[in-house]
Amino acid sequence: MQKSFIRTVMAIALGAIPGAVGRYLIAELTKGIIGKDFSYYGTFFINVTGCFIIAFFYTLNEQKFKSLSPQIRLAIATGFCGAYTTFSAYGLETFTQIDKGNTTVALIYWLGSMIVGMIAVQLGVILGNLNSKSSITDYSDKL
Repeated sequence: MQKSFIRTVMAIALGAIPGAVGRYLIAELTKGIIGKDFSYYGTFFINVTGCFIIAFFYTLNEQKFKSLSPQIRLAIATGFCGAYTTFSAYGLETFTQIDKGNTTVALIYWLGSMIVGMIAVQLGVILGNLNSKSSITDYSDKL
């Protein structure tokens, strides 16, 4: 393997650690304050702040941080934001398509991800229940 590939993978992994821990702590804090029945508020907060963070970094990266190494860029965008929430990438990719004038592609991607994602969740529940006698009703505790 090339040294640059190993450095890139390590940068992403090191960025992922605070992203994953931050997501966990925010989710637990939200459950503690609001209650586990409303844990989706934590996920909502994480998704929105993740979108803000990746868009803020992307904008600064394009305008002011052009000298940042690719490893640092990947540590923040792919590592931190990817572990914090993949919704941030979804938001940025949708915005990028709109920004390029590809509104049809953006709309298909935006709606398709939501619709197909919900179908995939339902399929996962159905297949998971094939080998289980009990039905899972609160999925937030499993995340």
